[in-house]
Formats: sequence, structure tokens, C-alpha cells
Amino acid sequence: MQIGRGIGKKLLIGEIENKEIFSFSKKLLINYKDEDIIEIKSILTHVIEKYAKIKEKNTNPGFVILQKQPSFKIYEKAVKEIIFINDIKTKLKSLQAEYKGYKNERGIIGATASIAWCPKGDSTYELITYRKEKKWGTKRFVDNTSVKKIDKTCPSTFDNYDYVNKHNRLVPSSPCPVLYGIRGEDTKELMHAKSLIESENIDCWLIFETNQGTDDHLQKKKIKNIQPYQSVITEGTISKNPYTLKGGHVIFTIKDSTGNIDCAAYEPTKEFRKIIRELRSDDVIEVYGGVRKKPLTINIEKINIKHLSEHIEKVENPICTKCGKHMKSKGKNQEYKCKICGTKSDKPLLIKKQRGLHLGFYEVPVCARRHLSKPLKRILQF
Repeated sequence: MQIGRGIGKKLLIGEIENKEIFSFSKKLLINYKDEDIIEIKSILTHVIEKYAKIKEKNTNPGFVILQKQPSFKIYEKAVKEIIFINDIKTKLKSLQAEYKGYKNERGIIGATASIAWCPKGDSTYELITYRKEKKWGTKRFVDNTSVKKIDKTCPSTFDNYDYVNKHNRLVPSSPCPVLYGIRGEDTKELMHAKSLIESENIDCWLIFETNQGTDDHLQKKKIKNIQPYQSVITEGTISKNPYTLKGGHVIFTIKDSTGNIDCAAYEPTKEFRKIIRELRSDDVIEVYGGVRKKPLTINIEKINIKHLSEHIEKVENPICTKCGKHMKSKGKNQEYKCKICGTKSDKPLLIKKQRGLHLGFYEVPVCARRHLSKPLKRILQF
């Protein structure tokens, strides 16, 4: 969030307390005084300490105030690798930043990375509506039918509704102040989509430019170079056919010239697992996903099938050319013999099995999609 005075072309991006909020194409250069920074820090401290659920195990907020944008590399490392808190603190001190972290202080990593981000090549938008405070923590009302309507009539929006699993993706699962968020590529269409949503009364709304749906977290890697907690794109040949574990997780193995690695379509990916079960040895695929540490496994977000191998199935035993009767097998992986005349053959009747897959991309359903994962809807339009 850039704080200051904007100039130039303005764009409506929200409404708070019945007041229109605008962003501006340029900023007026201002030398901030110490008392300005103190005031901003005071406001942030008040908001976090009043509203953050500090007692929750995974709540570790933090804020960072900087007058100069840090290197974009900090953002890249934060979404692709691991950043250690002490490294961030060292960097913030060198930039004369004001910051504060709570509990394990992990929040200042995300805060610093978000300031370091700029939309290089790709970005999206999200229009977020907020609930009235008296409604926080209660069941939300966001009409599913109206969400399906924007999904069908607002083509630049994405990840709205999962029709197979009957999941309204606009609505968060946590008891936070957000009512719903619409993701898309066009701010005007987002505002039109908002006008079509039937829901409880909103308190305010705001549009954010985001890295959602961009695949910013992914990096191409050979298998031997893949490390835990990275998010990767890697290509390989299937060396071990898919099999299903107890609980519904589907696992298979791919290899390249440098090594091999397991890939997993976990139970929450629902019907996507049917696609994975259709894969066979010698298929060549590109796998997109985050890397689990133990056992080292790629948690699949999507796949790109590059080559489908031929699979031949035995239909029946060969027919004796003299007697017209089916021959009998002499045993596993052995030839066939006619019981009547003794004629032998090693050629059963075979057919080429039709594969239920095609070359190209397959992705997990909307209900299982990570925020940064680029949906096929956006990939196929570029």
C-alpha cells in the first residue's frame, strides 16, 4: 500500500464509509518527516493489536514501512524459495526501515516481499468486499446462483465457482472480515461483476492489483536440482505407473536424465485424480507444483502432457491356422501351442488401446487451486 499524494490520471478502486477511493497514475514526491512515520506506525500497531487473532497458532503478523522499494529479488525468493527471518531483518536495517513482527515475526517476510513486488509481465486484480463488523465470524450469505452468473457473463474473471464440487470460490472459509473476493483481469468488469452478486450488505470494498493466477512462484528445474519447499516446473517420462494410497492420494514417478521424483495428486484435488490414473509408463509430461520435503514429492497443480505412449493389449490367444481353434499358453511369457495338432505361435491377437487423454494441459479443480497458480483459462489466452 503506497501512502502519499497521487497526481495524474485517477482510477476508482473502492468505497470506504461512503467515500470513493482512487488510485493515481503518478505520485507526488514527498520528503516524509519523522512524525509522519511515527503516525503510520501507530495506526498499524493499533490495527494489528486490536484485530489480529494473536493467540491462533499460525497467526504471526508484522508490518514494514519503507521509503524505498527493495529489490524485486526479495519477492522472487519469497514465492519460489525459503527466506530466513534474520536475513530479512538485516536487509530492513540496511534500508532504514521501520518494522515490527509478532510471535515468530514471519509476517515481516511477507510484508517486505509484497513491497518488493512489481507486476513484471503479468498481474491480475481482486475486488474484495468487507462485512459489517457485527457480522464478523457469522455465516456469510453470498448467493451461489449470482456467482455462477458472473462466471458465465464476465469472461475476464476466473476461479469463481466449482460446478462439479459445488464450491463457491469467492467466499473465504475463515471467520475473517472479508465477505467475498472476485479475481479478474479488468477492473471495470470486476465492478460490473460486483453489481451482479447477491449477498448480505457490504461495509466497504477495494480493488487490489495482485500476483494471483500468474504462476510467479514456479521455476523450471531438472529433477536433480529440485529442493524441498520450492515450486517447480519439471519435465520427465513416467517410470512408475500411478497407484492409489489409502486415503485417496494418487502417486506416480517421473524421470529425466538427472534423476527421478514422485508426483502426487492428493485427495483434495478430487476428479483431477481420474486424469492422473490414466497416465502410463513412457508418457512424457511437464509437472507444475510445490515440493514436499518428506518424502520428496511434487504436489501437482497442473500437468502438460507432451507425449502419450502407445499401449497394446492382448485381445485373445492366437488361432491355429490348421485347426481353427484357439491355442493354449504354455505359461507366463511363453509361446502358445495348439492342443490338437501341436502348431506353435508367439503372436497373440493384439489391439492398440485408445487412450482417454489428449496432449496439452490438465489442472486441478477450482476448489483445490492455489492462489498463485495460473488457471488454464489464462494460460490458453496468451
